[in-house]
Amino acid sequence: MLSTQGLTMTPIDTPILFAHALNGPLAGQPLDGADIETTLREEALGWVHLDAGHADAAGWIARSMPYLDETIPAALIHPATRARATRIGKGVLAVLRGLNLNPGKDPEDMVAIRIWIERERIVTLARQRVRALEDLSAEVRSGGGPATAGAFLARLAELLNARLEPLIGDLDVETDALESQVVGQPDQELRHRIVAMRLQVIELRRHTAPQREALQKLEDDQIAFLDDGDRRHLREAREKLVRLVENLDEMKDSLAVLREELSGQLSDRLNRHMYILSILSAIFLPLGFLTGLLGINVGGMPGAGNPMAFWYVCGGLLLVLVAQLIVLRRAGWL
Repeated sequence: MLSTQGLTMTPIDTPILFAHALNGPLAGQPLDGADIETTLREEALGWVHLDAGHADAAGWIARSMPYLDETIPAALIHPATRARATRIGKGVLAVLRGLNLNPGKDPEDMVAIRIWIERERIVTLARQRVRALEDLSAEVRSGGGPATAGAFLARLAELLNARLEPLIGDLDVETDALESQVVGQPDQELRHRIVAMRLQVIELRRHTAPQREALQKLEDDQIAFLDDGDRRHLREAREKLVRLVENLDEMKDSLAVLREELSGQLSDRLNRHMYILSILSAIFLPLGFLTGLLGINVGGMPGAGNPMAFWYVCGGLLLVLVAQLIVLRRAGWL
């Protein structure tokens, strides 16, 4: 047996990562070996968590629960998933998502949790570590975890929200801080931050919105193992997720407005600079032409032998400058 972060792990030649009895005589105890399949066959509720990327994951499900339609194991290990909930006979096939808190990963690249749940047995699968499942496992081992299939679903939804809520709260605070920075100190680096945050918010929203619908489906369907208390807890989890999705929608719109405002400010700054350069060019172009003309080295240049000619030219250029300023002022350029 392998022990990793407090979880009882099974050997690497099996897809089983950990297993628990949720009620019955072994309630709260980790399961291994023959105890796992025995608990799944009996009326006591057992929970098994599998590595969805293991080559034998679908085969283990098919052998342990041969009564399932062959499409169910395939759906549970399919790499492309979307949050959903479908009642199939007396069980439910569900896919929920949790934040990806694994090292080197982006939290918004949420990990899919595939679930087959009946009154007497629960099988979950994931391709990466899911902290919410580990939290739930710790609760079960401490004796305070869910004892029914409905309570398991409701508690898992709550734990997924508990991980998601602080991240969205931090994004909301950062979005508010960006508003003052856009007004006070607009720059290109700020633009990159806004784009990165907006992509993060869009990715989170892409995963959480279908999850909201999945929880609604679980709450509305007449699922036999869900009692009124379970539905109430699912309703609360869904309502919290609705608020989180609304916050994401608001942040997405705010970041789009901030990006447009920042682009407008940067464009106005560039236009002001170009305007000043245009004015300077309009002023010095005639002066440059006159000085260039008087600087040619050919005979017959007027004033070449007059010691006051330089001052006459400077005075003439000054008069030209004043005339230009008057013309530009009347034209509304100054």
